[in-house]
Amino acid sequence: MSNEETFERCNQILQHIMEDTSVPRNIRRAAEKSKDILANKDEEDTIKASTVISILDEISNDPNIPIHARTLIWNALSELESVREQ
Repeated sequence: MSNEETFERCNQILQHIMEDTSVPRNIRRAAEKSKDILANKDEEDTIKASTVISILDEISNDPNIPIHARTLIWNALSELESVREQ
């Protein structure tokens, strides 16, 4: 799978989190920030992936995050870990 396809799948996951009103606002903001980083065409794919991994890893440890959102974040993290230089 290409990095673009990986980013697209992660964007869909992040969009789902952003639209879920049961998720705390700070988590939704972090998802939006992550989505913006992935959309940046001027940055290398590996840099984008590692930046977003760092953000998502931090919010996945938030005690206020609902379990379904945490699972989505873990799914996005595992997708992003497969990003390689091209």
